[in-house]
Amino acid sequence: MFEIGASLKEARLRQGLDFPEIETGTKIRGKYLNALEEERFDVLPAEAYIKGFLRTYAEYLGLDGQLYVDEFNSRYVAPEEMQSIRVRRTAQARRHRRVQGGVLIAALAGIAIVTALVIVAWTSGSAPDQHLAGIPPSASTQQKKPNRTQPQSAKAHITLRAVRTYVSLLAVRKGGPTGKILLENVELAPGEAKKFTRRSLWINTGTPGNLRVIVNGKRVTYPGGKPQAFVVSARGIIAPA
Repeated sequence: MFEIGASLKEARLRQGLDFPEIETGTKIRGKYLNALEEERFDVLPAEAYIKGFLRTYAEYLGLDGQLYVDEFNSRYVAPEEMQSIRVRRTAQARRHRRVQGGVLIAALAGIAIVTALVIVAWTSGSAPDQHLAGIPPSASTQQKKPNRTQPQSAKAHITLRAVRTYVSLLAVRKGGPTGKILLENVELAPGEAKKFTRRSLWINTGTPGNLRVIVNGKRVTYPGGKPQAFVVSARGIIAPA
């Protein structure tokens, strides 16, 4: 057990930071930052905001945001709610392991298919076939090149992160609006992120201005400020859906 507010304040002072600077970097109002350091959690809007603010503030200071959320849960969250949180985390971890296994199997299968296609294309243009057609081997080498089939669009590492305030009614499907449901009407707290490895994702949210989309480590531009669904792939946000 440790003092949440005191450790945050100590880290801030050690780095020579003040509230206006941190407010600009985290999008959390200065009075809420001060309340976190003084552990006056009743000043903050709701419990979900407290956890989101704690995580964002701690990570901004270079601390472990999850450690601060866990400490808050152990001290202020009812035991039955903590059990519910543990169950959700266990289920999420299992889904993540299944997704990783599926990605590995799909990648190995893709490599095997491409290798087989290259071998078939190479052998179909070999010298014996050209001898039968009366074409000298040297001429055939210049005229014919193996048809190496390239794989389809590569899978992208896509991160959806909430900024400034909550992202509400977030829905994510695989590929398109009728694809497999990956998230359904989920809320993301400020600083919270969801990560996917897919060829494309169909995304819809009621607060698009609070959602940051990162593809393969690079931020991509959202097509408009008003709520609308869109598709994200390795090429970025390719078209509204």
